Amino acid sequence: MATFLLTAAGLLFAKAYGYANPGDCSGTCGNAHDPSIIRRSDGTYFRLSTGGGVQIHTAADVTGPWTYQCDMLASGSKIDSSGSTDLWAPDVSLVGDEYYVYYSVSSFGTQDSSIGLATSTTMDCETFTDHGSVGVSSTSSKDYNAIDANLLDDDGTYRLQFGSFWGDIFQVEMKSTPTSTSGASVALAYDPSGTHAEEGSFMVKRDDYYYLFFSHGQCCGYDTSKPASGDEYMVKVCRSKSVSGSFVDIDGTACSSGGGSVVLESHGDVYGPGGQSVYEDPENGWILVYHYVDTTIGYADGDKQFGWNKISWSGGWPSV
Repeated sequence: MATFLLTAAGLLFAKAYGYANPGDCSGTCGNAHDPSIIRRSDGTYFRLSTGGGVQIHTAADVTGPWTYQCDMLASGSKIDSSGSTDLWAPDVSLVGDEYYVYYSVSSFGTQDSSIGLATSTTMDCETFTDHGSVGVSSTSSKDYNAIDANLLDDDGTYRLQFGSFWGDIFQVEMKSTPTSTSGASVALAYDPSGTHAEEGSFMVKRDDYYYLFFSHGQCCGYDTSKPASGDEYMVKVCRSKSVSGSFVDIDGTACSSGGGSVVLESHGDVYGPGGQSVYEDPENGWILVYHYVDTTIGYADGDKQFGWNKISWSGGWPSV
């Protein structure tokens, strides 16, 4: 079920394609890979995204105008690994009275990857403490790629979702103060075809279910190597009553066997949406936050735009 916009153009778009247009965005809306947002108690929105030491933009509303403030870790991560000055896929959460930002250190297309953590009590520039690795890393000997972290607070028990390609998406329990792991990782989702990435996992709990959102398909390089139709990025979801297993899609197909119901895919001028996070916004309710290519602007990675949509829950499944 689509979330219809109020304008006539938006209503026609939703009816034609089954999805609403991305919500309004003003200010700096481009080059917004893998966005994660949070609203501070004073009403300021913070948007964190891939690149440099993690780019931080702020706005008074999720619609903007978004203004660049700084890189979270201007000198890069203390993790001694390739990619330590070009950090990926931030995930921001409020843990107690402190903001936790997990980030990835990696080299594109390899398993030489680690997940790091930076914290701040205010989210202001130059207030972040880099804690380095949380104990999740990967090499060619691992079943997973240690990128795209997401923290879930499950009634005081913390779990970190992560992974990309290879064995796809995993989960590990964290210590009561979630600066490091406290257990072994378990697999959550896998595409046995081996031809599509499953990455960018993000888990939320709503009512009796845990919802595992993830990106599926080719993320990048559309300007030089555009994939076959349907092989580009899209957002999928599975759900389970258990936090650590038996996730299935709306048809009952296991997420561990290639399952996943589409939440958002290419439509109209929107191409390859993904790199998503999910946020329960005090102003807008549940929203899906993502990047996408606006085909009227261009297909290059640097042209990717910040997108967001309100989530509707019909029969216990999310749609936008």
